[in-house]
Amino acid sequence: MFDIGFAELLIVAVVALLVLGPEKLPTAVRTLGLWMGKFRRTVSGIQSEISEELRLDELRRNASIEKDRLEEELSEMKTPYQSAKPGASDAAPFGEAQAPSADAGAGGGAASRDKAES
Repeated sequence: MFDIGFAELLIVAVVALLVLGPEKLPTAVRTLGLWMGKFRRTVSGIQSEISEELRLDELRRNASIEKDRLEEELSEMKTPYQSAKPGASDAAPFGEAQAPSADAGAGGGAASRDKAES
């Protein structure tokens, strides 16, 4: 991270020993270790939050693209039905059967059977 070699660490340790003395050096090293741990946890938390936000942003973009594609597909599917509406006023709506007319020609029904029997 900082590109510190063994020689630099040894010099820092000797200077710390001379400045702090052997009584305070273990406490100072422990405190430094705690601070480094807090710093690393903070940086790790920030990195994870940033990566989560990036992932959510990508999901939002993909959802928006998929929504646009589906809306386009829906409009393409509606087009044939919208153009057929004006001429389809005599047709029954989907799912409803048209009632047979009373003067239905030869084809069946009770009236044609009665005529055939007499």
